[in-house]
Amino acid sequence: MPLSAILPDLSPWRSTRDFRLLWIQGLVTYFGSFMAMVALPLQIKELTDSPVAVGAMGAVELVPLIVFGLYGGALADAVDRRKVILLTEAALGLLAVVLLVNALLPDPLLWPLYVVAAGVSALAGLQRPALDSLMARIVPHDQLTAAAALNSLRWNVGAIAGPSLAGLVVAYAGHASAYAITIVGFTVSVLMCTRLSPAPAAHDAEKPSLKGLAEGARYAWSRPVLLGTYAIDMAAMFFAFPNTIFPFLADDLDAKWSLGLMYAAGAVGSLLLSLTSGWTSRVRRHGLLVVFGAAGWGLAITAAGWFSNVWVVLVCLAFAGAGDMLSGLGRSTIWNQTIPDELRGRLAGIEVLSYSVGPQLGQVRAGAAAGWTGTRPAIWSGGLACVASVGVLAAVLPRLISYNADTDPDAKLRRERGEATRDEAERGEPELTA
Repeated sequence: MPLSAILPDLSPWRSTRDFRLLWIQGLVTYFGSFMAMVALPLQIKELTDSPVAVGAMGAVELVPLIVFGLYGGALADAVDRRKVILLTEAALGLLAVVLLVNALLPDPLLWPLYVVAAGVSALAGLQRPALDSLMARIVPHDQLTAAAALNSLRWNVGAIAGPSLAGLVVAYAGHASAYAITIVGFTVSVLMCTRLSPAPAAHDAEKPSLKGLAEGARYAWSRPVLLGTYAIDMAAMFFAFPNTIFPFLADDLDAKWSLGLMYAAGAVGSLLLSLTSGWTSRVRRHGLLVVFGAAGWGLAITAAGWFSNVWVVLVCLAFAGAGDMLSGLGRSTIWNQTIPDELRGRLAGIEVLSYSVGPQLGQVRAGAAAGWTGTRPAIWSGGLACVASVGVLAAVLPRLISYNADTDPDAKLRRERGEATRDEAERGEPELTA
């Protein structure tokens, strides 16, 4: 097999200027954001010396993410998506300024840290649907899987290098320096966002409303393939997301030094799959990617909880990350291939919930199970429950297994309308609405 067959497919990078801008902008944002993501909980720890105070960040972030994620989906269908991305990115930069000013005070205050954490979560909820729904508009239909792989590659590079660099900056230069770098990152990102092409809503788009949100929910409920992607992802994360008990796992394995590696192992596995993802561009049965990837995640988490050798555990966690990456590629492709453009923002808001609420609840489940059964049984039992739930959902929703990008009615309709829209744009005629 030639090397080019497994290396990442760079077609979206070569064919689409806006994709290149978003890819680079996202990488810059990731590095800047990870500075704050590492510095913020560490600063709370230094101010309070309380694990409860640090853990409370998750509580203040969850509700804004849910509320504004749903509203952000409706907003993305009603206004220019570029403007949403630009304004939220600028607002995130202003919140970083608040963190910097607070860090420079003789006695930094605690409450602004929670306010900023909630604000970041709300802005992320507003922005993510616009970002996700923009991808299908700027990338050709047959390059969506490749685009998802390249975006995951960008994320994994940031997830591995970002926290490592942030830890060094905080340790040797302090919180204020980390926040200053965050501000620089968002400044660069905003400048790049100004160069994106406008992405206006359809001419007959309605204002954001509960009625519009309900319309999006009804569409999702009427599509078994979409329901399958949401349900499998939430089940996998609920049963088999043990990150919150990694510190206890490291103690259990008598390897406290491995804690950082445990958190990074999943990203390493995802990165390796991203770097060898060229073959995924030729896959047409993306539902199988979702199912096999989620089941592989569960099996790898089961093994991580079962084995007692720390190096074997780390390898298992890397395999888990690769499985999650594979499932994510399938989900992203199905979403972008089948959802109408006029509903894509609202459905992206639902997608934000499907892949964010699951891990949040999964951490609660893992912690409660560990307190009842012990750390390692909580991990391997959750992995087995994940595999079982994926099997049940695949059996109950056979349309997901049979999904084929070439024959699915929704995918065919989106492809035909996408081609018509590009032909209209090349002739300089008014854009068709999807």
